[in-house]
Amino acid sequence: MLQPIPRTQHFAFLLADKFSMYSLAAAIDTLRVANRFAGGDVYSWTTVSAAGDPVVASNDLPIKIDYAISDLQKADILFACLGVTTDFSGKSKALAALRTWGRRGAALGGLSVGAYLLAEAGQLDGHRCTIHWEYRAGFLENFPDIDCTSNVYEIDRKRYSCAGGTTSTDLMLEIVRRDLGPEMANRVANYLQHDRIRSSHDRQRVGQERDLNGVSDKLQKILRFMADSFDSPYSAKALAREAGISVRQVERLFLRHLKTPPGRYFMRMRLERARELLHQTNMPILNVAMATGFTSHSYFAQSYRSEFGRPPSEDRRQTY
Repeated sequence: MLQPIPRTQHFAFLLADKFSMYSLAAAIDTLRVANRFAGGDVYSWTTVSAAGDPVVASNDLPIKIDYAISDLQKADILFACLGVTTDFSGKSKALAALRTWGRRGAALGGLSVGAYLLAEAGQLDGHRCTIHWEYRAGFLENFPDIDCTSNVYEIDRKRYSCAGGTTSTDLMLEIVRRDLGPEMANRVANYLQHDRIRSSHDRQRVGQERDLNGVSDKLQKILRFMADSFDSPYSAKALAREAGISVRQVERLFLRHLKTPPGRYFMRMRLERARELLHQTNMPILNVAMATGFTSHSYFAQSYRSEFGRPPSEDRRQTY
């Protein structure tokens, strides 16, 4: 049985140049379909930018903006939506506005990399959040006291965040479920061809990670353990102990499902994390090496060059 239609909720989306169009569209279209099936405007939305000027998405499509952030009068949730960069024109105005909204006790959210802006504004202190996997390493280094998970979305009191892309749909479906009930959320998901509504406990797919649905729970547990242990690489024996199986079983699982030995897979994960830190932070290269479990700078540089075709110092220069 559908729940009674609540009052209209108004969501504002703070956009900056190079924001993720997919994340925004996934969020708004979920709300649009919910309105259609509810038979009324349960949700409405507004776009804002730092100065009220149009913005250009990361796919180069120009987007009309309704208001400057300083002119926004009311919103039930103000979402920040960023994309390939966390720096943009008018950022100081956006940060000031977010701090003002936070002091008023407003609900704030971040789509894709939007949590980064909320953190810079001091609006995630004491809250749990998530962010797109590609930016999580840099986020953790820059905001070590914030609990940033690798889950698809997080709702912690008045703070909403998701990893962007299809996870924007999952976050909005959870809001729809709370407002209109699970039957409506499922109906909206079916219309959007969203075959499974993920919960906040579901983990993002990370980097080059394969689809592990249906594979051994033991392997998934080992991979999660690896992802949380970059600074302290573990041997196959330690990984086996963590999963409660033998070393030989660990090796068989990796070769069967990932076509590579566990040590090689773990090395590639660590080097990919190192590359993220080089691209997203100003950490000295030696610190990046140590953060990803390399005690020797020369071994790190050699391994990095072997994996990516150029040394870490050159790769960092190519980023800017």
